[in-house]
Amino acid sequence: MSSAPPAPAAPPQRHVHKFGGSSVADAARYRAVPPLIDDGAPARMVVVSAMQGVTDALVALAAAARDAQDWAPAWSALRQRHFDTAAELDGDGRHGVHEAFEREFAQLRAQLQALPHGDEAERRAAALPGLGEVLSSHLLHAALGGDDAGWRRLDAREVLVVHPGEMGVGVDWQASRARLADWRARHPGERIVITGFVARDAQGRDTTLGRNGSDYSASIFAHLFEADALTIWTDVDGVLSADPRLVPDAVCLPAMSYAEACELAYFGAKVLHPQTLAPVQQRGVPLRIRNARNPAAAGTLITPQPSADGVPVKGLSLVHDLAVLELVGNGMVGVPGTAERLFGALRGAGVSVIMISQGSSEHSICCVVRAEQAQRGRDAVQAAFAGDLADGQAQAVTLTPEVCVLAAVGDGMVGTPGVAARLLGGLAQARVNVRAIAQGAGERNISVAIGARDATRALRAAHSAFWLSPQCVSVGLIGPGKVGRALLAQLAQAQPRFQRDSRLELRLRAIADSRRMRLTPKAMPADSAIDALEEGEALDLERFSAHVRAEHLPHALIVDCSGSDAVAAHYPQWLAAGIHVVTPNKQAGAGPLPRYEAIHAAVRHGGGQFRYEATVGAGLPVIQTLRSLLDTGDELTEVEGILSGTLAWLFNRYDGSTAFSELVREAHRLGYTEPDPRDDLSGTDVARKLVILAREAGRPLSLEQVQVESLVPAALREVPKDEFMARLHELDAPLQQRFDQARAAGLGLRYLARLDRDGRASVGVVSPPPGHAALHGALTDNLIQFRTRRYADNPLVVQGPGAGPDVTAAGVFGDILSIAQTLGARA
Repeated sequence: MSSAPPAPAAPPQRHVHKFGGSSVADAARYRAVPPLIDDGAPARMVVVSAMQGVTDALVALAAAARDAQDWAPAWSALRQRHFDTAAELDGDGRHGVHEAFEREFAQLRAQLQALPHGDEAERRAAALPGLGEVLSSHLLHAALGGDDAGWRRLDAREVLVVHPGEMGVGVDWQASRARLADWRARHPGERIVITGFVARDAQGRDTTLGRNGSDYSASIFAHLFEADALTIWTDVDGVLSADPRLVPDAVCLPAMSYAEACELAYFGAKVLHPQTLAPVQQRGVPLRIRNARNPAAAGTLITPQPSADGVPVKGLSLVHDLAVLELVGNGMVGVPGTAERLFGALRGAGVSVIMISQGSSEHSICCVVRAEQAQRGRDAVQAAFAGDLADGQAQAVTLTPEVCVLAAVGDGMVGTPGVAARLLGGLAQARVNVRAIAQGAGERNISVAIGARDATRALRAAHSAFWLSPQCVSVGLIGPGKVGRALLAQLAQAQPRFQRDSRLELRLRAIADSRRMRLTPKAMPADSAIDALEEGEALDLERFSAHVRAEHLPHALIVDCSGSDAVAAHYPQWLAAGIHVVTPNKQAGAGPLPRYEAIHAAVRHGGGQFRYEATVGAGLPVIQTLRSLLDTGDELTEVEGILSGTLAWLFNRYDGSTAFSELVREAHRLGYTEPDPRDDLSGTDVARKLVILAREAGRPLSLEQVQVESLVPAALREVPKDEFMARLHELDAPLQQRFDQARAAGLGLRYLARLDRDGRASVGVVSPPPGHAALHGALTDNLIQFRTRRYADNPLVVQGPGAGPDVTAAGVFGDILSIAQTLGARA
């Protein structure tokens, strides 16, 4: 986030602080409180929660007593924990904590022993968990120095009067103000420790404000004390853009408005409860969320006004364990009161509606409800529309289980075009199907219902779509040979620039060779990935691809630099699963035609992208150029050219003065050839490239249909490599004879691939006519000329270096970045 949080106009005069259970978990945490609240405010009120885990312990005690189980050991353990903490904070007994605890635990024991059965037992048991805050207030009072330091202790039950309501516990403001005024008259002072969570009803009976009630208490007392600031101290740095357990790149939001905070709280953000905001919102009190364990962090400031940071979406939240309930009926169209009947039935059944969606056709109404209420809701709606269903006016009441709602929240969405497009586009890129969508007229919330199994991937994809985190692609590399190593080096060099300038993260999480693989939960450094492979496990391509396609990461990409036909056989499966594939491996493009067709069918239907530019011209834009011609309506008639950097170098150097075998040895020493030069000299690799180009142009050519001239004599094709290298001289005489014949005719030799207008394909040594582009290449240049309907007389030529791991790796890297750009990265 680029903007800093807005600062208050002036230092607060009346500041309410609230500390959660994790912030007062033990004596050390209580002792950490005084410096945190030493902000110079003349009046300071501190609302405190129970020690971490105490509320749950009290709930369990009450349940055990109600069920006539043995609760005494748990009571003793809870008592001992508090007395041990009191001994550290009030060792000399000056603040009377020991005596107070004796009274409170004796009363708790008596209450547990006397807990009746039935409704009265439920009411009394519900009040017992509030004891944790009472005990905690004594401990914090002592940690702050007690009465001697000018601190008073307020038991909220003496002041706060509440009543139950359909939307939660409500405050009797008039009675509470009167009681607070009376209490303050009897306890003068501007430093007060207050118990959170507890209150009394109009009949004077002890009660609580429900879960997260201590935050609500803090907000209530900020209102009652007319405070001009409220700080809630917790164990996180502030309100985060998403759940960091699901989105590791979630960021702390420096500022947000009440409206944004309310939306996020309603949709499950754990830092705030929706009810907490109402009292401070009434008075416009700024609320800051801060981390008691990291006070250096500024936290999140929540104010009435939107922050002017230009970010349309501030946060994303997920609500789990939901279901979609849908009423479908042709007879509903234009009939007033249908929605009222539907929601009336749900209200009568006690079913809470999370989200509503209805098409303008009025043919159906769907709503999202909690999973545990879904069947009850369906039964209620079927009963309410029984007559319509019998008459055929309504067709069905359906229930879709295992649903989540993803909510995107932000004031910046108001009046900003394209926000929904970014959200839905991000979900589409991650292959997440949207079941229903809703957006209120206020425009600060877009909610989508999605399948529960897609929830994590959807959250991460949406988070990336709004630039709250780097556009992250999970990457797996197969084949760390020369090209693979060069690619890793280029990736290591480029990553810092991507992170800095384009917020693109290519997260290398898997690497494999023909025998081993190394899988890591987080990114492995590209410059040490080869070393990491040394500690790998046995190769399992199913596990490899599943790891790369991690549910918590929105995009997955496998780079195959192996040259393996067995690896290429997995492409259709990977692409169908939405995994993008980039490769210089020619086995896919030139392998069996049915597999080639399956790969492209998977691309069309599966969502994964397949890029293979480096299969033909290394780093040259050969396929890209051909595709541009064809996509703009041109028609390919002929392809001709030099498609091997190795053979280009050999024939550019061969002038009859040096034996061809010596040139082969030199090329081998320079690393221009494959480890076994026969892989280059056989012409098979060139033939594969020609097949790829033919298929790209729509011609169903197979490798077996290409006429291939091998430069390797038949007697040397099956011998061991060392023997072949020793007998290289056997290549010389035939080529010398061909060269002499060409020179006598004023021509030269080149190893060319050719696909003619009739579909005949051949590769081999030819003598191009004078002026042919192939005669003007240099070193390892590949040269491909396309004759098309537009370029009939003067062919279009693509020329440039076509051999070497660096240029091939650059072509692969270019394909990777091309895919990243389609995913939204600004690479």
